[in-house]
Amino acid sequence: MLVPARTTLALALTLAGACAPATQSGSARAIRVAPPVSGRVTNHVMIISIDGLRPDAIEQFGPPTLQRLMREGSYSRDAQTVLPSTTLPSHTSMLTGVDVDVHGVTFNSDTDANLNPLEVPTVFSLAHAAGFRTAAFFGKSKLQYLHLPRTLDYVRSLDGRIAWTGSAKRTVDDVERHLGTASPNLVFIHLAETDYAGHFFGWMGRSYARAVGHVDQAVALLLDHATARFGEGQYTVIVTADHGGHGRTHGTADPADTTIPWIVWGKGVRTGSTLAPVRTTDTAATVLWLLGVEVPGAWSGRPVAEAFNGTGGVP
Repeated sequence: MLVPARTTLALALTLAGACAPATQSGSARAIRVAPPVSGRVTNHVMIISIDGLRPDAIEQFGPPTLQRLMREGSYSRDAQTVLPSTTLPSHTSMLTGVDVDVHGVTFNSDTDANLNPLEVPTVFSLAHAAGFRTAAFFGKSKLQYLHLPRTLDYVRSLDGRIAWTGSAKRTVDDVERHLGTASPNLVFIHLAETDYAGHFFGWMGRSYARAVGHVDQAVALLLDHATARFGEGQYTVIVTADHGGHGRTHGTADPADTTIPWIVWGKGVRTGSTLAPVRTTDTAATVLWLLGVEVPGAWSGRPVAEAFNGTGGVP
């Protein structure tokens, strides 16, 4: 992986400071501290994955926060996930920037995940290696599969035995506690409530609509907590999903299963732009591009740079 010039410069300054003689004034000694790593467009990116959210649910049920993010940001109503359109394969592509034929994750259970370690780097791996702080909040324990050693500074996963109702709020509470003491550059948050409602009661039904309302409220709280920690207008948010659903299932090539929303909002983002087709692998590539980290040439995902203002995404 190529290291960005700014990261190389920061490393050089750190080494120079370590080797140079310290200046003294009386008994005091001045210590040179390397500046924190800075991103290209933003220093803080938040990915919010709403499990099983169909894009037409945003139009049909009118969740106010998601509609606001679309109105004030850029979005695609017909972004595409991978096949099989299930939670673990889709999230693996979302967070590694490569397709299923590369990462090999076709299974969707904790048991299989334990037997087949992930052999490709994640967006957390590359961001962390470039000096950025990372955190992840998984609404399902199977997503711990994406927690490779020494890539996440903080990780929290809901126990699979926890009731699905209210799970989004519990995840938000975990995020609030972490942001009370830490300032990560990359935060991934998985909200599972909509997927559970779809499986138990059916996609696009009344219970699913209530779950969409719950995750919308959770997103509103996440924005409040991010603003309190990072500052107004000082972070960028990507809201997407791993898959959709039909009836009480998903995983097929049916457009109801494979079509997902992709919304970007916040620092550096164009207002009210409808984006050309986006793929879930573009999420990881866009995150690295926002932070100024080199996107691997082998990735199929590409940064959605047209969603951002000006040359290189600078407002």
